[in-house]
Amino acid sequence: MKKTFVAALTVATVAGSLVTATPPAKADNGVGAGIAAGLIGGAIVGGAIAASRPAPVYGGPVYVAEPPPPAPCYWQRQRYWDGYGWVVRPVRVCY
Repeated sequence: MKKTFVAALTVATVAGSLVTATPPAKADNGVGAGIAAGLIGGAIVGGAIAASRPAPVYGGPVYVAEPPPPAPCYWQRQRYWDGYGWVVRPVRVCY
């Protein structure tokens, strides 16, 4: 959006300076007017570019530690009392 705006502003500045330019009475007056118009147009476009924000940077170098090695685990059947009777269930045991 901002690039489109800056491009449109640049085109409008150049077109405006070409349309409003009147034929000079002397050759040396036209050169000075052209230089002045170029400096003014450059200041406007440069100010618009300088006022724009930089593009957002997503991500970047991030340190990510390796996951620890998997612990040796096994499944074991354990018996527990649930208040009504003994129940056997599989439990994962890691050490």
